[in-house]
Amino acid sequence: MRKESATKDDTLRESRIVEYAFLVKQIASGFARRLPSSVLFDELVSAGSLGLIDAVDKFDPEKHVTLKTYAQYRIRGAILDELRSMDRYSRSIRKKIQDVAAATKKLEDSKGEMPSDEEVASELGVSLDEYNDILTQIHGATVLSMDTFLRTKNNDISSETRFASGLRVKDTPSEEFDRAEIKSLLADAISRLNEKEQLVVSLYYYEELTLKEIGEVLNLTESRICQIHTAILNKLKSKLKLHFAD
Repeated sequence: MRKESATKDDTLRESRIVEYAFLVKQIASGFARRLPSSVLFDELVSAGSLGLIDAVDKFDPEKHVTLKTYAQYRIRGAILDELRSMDRYSRSIRKKIQDVAAATKKLEDSKGEMPSDEEVASELGVSLDEYNDILTQIHGATVLSMDTFLRTKNNDISSETRFASGLRVKDTPSEEFDRAEIKSLLADAISRLNEKEQLVVSLYYYEELTLKEIGEVLNLTESRICQIHTAILNKLKSKLKLHFAD
């Protein structure tokens, strides 16, 4: 009888994994659109698959959340953890990220508004072309870094904590205030971007176009859109860091 019960459990487990397997490719595709081509799609799918299996094995229906919702959190968390473990960014790239962030923050502090690409390049002591090359190099790292920073003000990178907070049926007043505050800050920061940058934000995050598709809309190369997107993320991150450092 025990053996029969175990067999039924295994069958149910396998059927659930198959049922929600589509989520892995769906979420992995979302990440792939925002990462450099050096990150293989199969690696994202592999990590996401482990997250799905973990979700099925640990799912507790009494937590007032569906298996699909739980699986989405686990898959996303597993992919993010895998990306961090890859540590694809060399010391020189990390230094460039820090230098660009510091230059942007310095100009933001002194001007009281978002600096232009030309101003950041001048502050770094490089030409605009050289600055654009730097943005291209750090694009993937900036996307991942922004995702991490926006998750919580404390920059918590734990998959468990991410899901634990998401399981709550209702946010506390403090959490609702924090979310509203971040939304307000982002809206203000985006309003200070130039017209082209605001359009890229709209097309990328609201219309969900790829960098290549945005390039076709704006008659620019994909690499140029990549540079603009990186500059946008750097400015938004600098703005948020400036606020939370107060």
